[in-house]
Amino acid sequence: MAENEEIVNEKMIPVFGYELIRDTLVPNILGEETPHILYWAGKELARKYRLETMEDIVDFFKRASFGDLTVVGEKKDELQLLLSGEIVTSRLTNDSEATFKLEAGFVAEQIQYQRKLYTESYEEVDKRKKTVRIIVKWDRKEAVSDDDIIS
Repeated sequence: MAENEEIVNEKMIPVFGYELIRDTLVPNILGEETPHILYWAGKELARKYRLETMEDIVDFFKRASFGDLTVVGEKKDELQLLLSGEIVTSRLTNDSEATFKLEAGFVAEQIQYQRKLYTESYEEVDKRKKTVRIIVKWDRKEAVSDDDIIS
């Protein structure tokens, strides 16, 4: 029953409320530091919600209303993800300054946790296609242990 309640609650949250807080209120409070703080906040969220697989990350993105996350390519030291969907389209349509640093930081920390390699990410917004490409890079020479990962 609780699972059904969760689904109902997810459908009841208006996108406008999410956008209002995320793209209007937070930048007004944080000012020009917004992208840096959101990246850090994404990493902090990932530490609180540890996910074991890429599929878990994709599922989390849907449940958190971050958008639809798809793996579009992988190289030896890089993973490319595509973020799309209604929420992404809406944010890019309604706010020319919309940032996806929170999502990029979240993904970077999750991949670092999963691969045990130092990881960073950045995003590239395609306003025409209304999508965001998140590029995740790791350093195979810079391993991290569970002791290095802040819980």
